[in-house]
Amino acid sequence: MHGTSSFLIVANRLPVDRVGEKEWRRSPGGLVTAIAPVMQRRNGAWLGWTGAAEEELKPFDDDGMHLIPVPMSALEVELYYEGFSNATLWPLYHDVVAAPVYSRVLWDAYRAVNDRFARAAADAAAPGAVVWVQDYQLQLVPAMLRRLRPDLKIGFFLHIPFPPAELFWQLPWRNEILEGLLGADLVGFQRPGGASNFIRLCRRLLGLQNHRNEILVDGRTVRADAFPISVDFGELDQMVREPRIQARAKEIRAELGDPEHVLLGVDRLDYTKGIGQRLKAFGELLGDGTVKPGEAAFVQVATPTRERVAEYIRLRNDIELKVGRINGEHGMLGSQPITYLHQSYSKAELAALYCAADVMVVTPLRDGMNLVAKEYVSCRHDLRGALVLSEFAGAADELRQAFLVNPYDIEGMKRAMIAAMRATPHELGRRMRSLRRRVATHNVDKWASDFLTALDAH
Repeated sequence: MHGTSSFLIVANRLPVDRVGEKEWRRSPGGLVTAIAPVMQRRNGAWLGWTGAAEEELKPFDDDGMHLIPVPMSALEVELYYEGFSNATLWPLYHDVVAAPVYSRVLWDAYRAVNDRFARAAADAAAPGAVVWVQDYQLQLVPAMLRRLRPDLKIGFFLHIPFPPAELFWQLPWRNEILEGLLGADLVGFQRPGGASNFIRLCRRLLGLQNHRNEILVDGRTVRADAFPISVDFGELDQMVREPRIQARAKEIRAELGDPEHVLLGVDRLDYTKGIGQRLKAFGELLGDGTVKPGEAAFVQVATPTRERVAEYIRLRNDIELKVGRINGEHGMLGSQPITYLHQSYSKAELAALYCAADVMVVTPLRDGMNLVAKEYVSCRHDLRGALVLSEFAGAADELRQAFLVNPYDIEGMKRAMIAAMRATPHELGRRMRSLRRRVATHNVDKWASDFLTALDAH
């Protein structure tokens, strides 16, 4: 028996978070914002894990969405999620910023969980349904699902970078991952480079023929292409015009001692985000006297993530040591140059922080897109504020009027921070106008619509 969902999203997590024992609320984040309305219009459903181990729930409806939970044991969370997904694939796909762990035990768990997701999707999808699989945790699902349900139209989107052949080659299960992705009709990447890396690997490792961005597999074609994800520009633009957000932004500046310049970083606490490098650059600007005490305040929000993974525990200790050292050397009674916040914030509080910040510092060592850069731009209808952006974020392809930097080049980062702080209102307005035009016209709706139109046309 096939299910009734003619449009099915398959993602590692459901788009809701638990509040209390039986209540749920919609998760924050661009993916949910983008896809939920499409799902509702298409009589769709969302299949994923609740986030709690050892929990078996029946399908349920929440906030106008039909949700299908997939269970996971505590051991699977450790081996599939914290293990193969985040200790093997995540570092490998982010330029091996940390060393990936290659373990057959982790791989077996990854394969088993992917198989469970594929079977659940096969049961839930109506005949001829469109199934859209999301991200690196589920790269085997497209081929597994195609074997079970050849009638389906299957799309896959990778939200993180896809590595060059030289790095992907390391993976002992490289062929299986490629074959898994080739189960889809359309494989989407953030950047054109990701699509061409994938096509090149299919040619070299699997000996497959391709014509431009179409790969020939078992008598059918698989298209690989770039679909850069974005944010809900309209929602953010509207939110920051509210008097309460404006008032809170003024309050934040006052709490920081009304410095001449407020610099801001907002990231998950992850080793790919380049937090240590940007703090080092700012510390050196204070140390060499380029920035005077009290002239600039740096606020770094580092949202907790993957707190049981050893690499992340080490990173947190390292960042906190760095913040303490810089504040110890350059702080004064009642004011510290760096405010470090290891906690999560609401969308409204983040919007107020974006309004309060003169310089947004987004310096990942490698990032699929980085939506913080686009959120900041969406919040600056006053045409003030400067964006310092890493060349290694996917967003750099689109946001060319940012102050672009190589985060490994500390001197270059210092120059960019100073240029952003000292830029004239005219220059800031010119840059921000161009950045906003790009994000407004290439918003999250356009991303979802472009991908699904390409999949429907396949």
